[in-house]
Amino acid sequence: MAWSAAAVSRFAAASAAAAPVPARLGAAAASSLSFAGARGRRFGPVAASLSTSAAALKEAVQTEKAPAALGPYSQAIKANNLVFVSGVLGLNPETGKFVSENVEEQTEQIMKNMGEILKASGASYASVVKTTIMLADLQDFKKVNEIYGKYFPAPAPARSTYQVAALPLNARIEIECIAAL
Repeated sequence: MAWSAAAVSRFAAASAAAAPVPARLGAAAASSLSFAGARGRRFGPVAASLSTSAAALKEAVQTEKAPAALGPYSQAIKANNLVFVSGVLGLNPETGKFVSENVEEQTEQIMKNMGEILKASGASYASVVKTTIMLADLQDFKKVNEIYGKYFPAPAPARSTYQVAALPLNARIEIECIAAL
């Protein structure tokens, strides 16, 4: 079924009235909804409006107290009352070098770096709900657990742990997390 521009306008107006848009998006976003017709034609400026609105809903977190991102990504992103912390390595923030080749010392440094990123975002270890640990060697699991466990109060966050083929800069371990705000 093909939609006429007038029908789309009436439907968008009725939909906007029936389903309130979050205050952050504003009335402009509500009036810029569009729909695809039967032949895939788009009605309305949805692409520009939604991408602009989506960008406004996320905020990059950056701190000099943790190593800078190694590529085109953020140390963390705040969105929807959550903080998504990118994978953290055991690098010294001042030198950009690993604190050691030792998995225990890299883990300790990762936790310090993660703590600084969490603090910069307004979160803490207590608000972490999920972590993912990537290990170069799963035989290091027990050593990592002993250090990791010191940082998270009960209840501990949900967690996944994987052995991976390789990590950036030949790290022994990388940890990412999600925290609630």
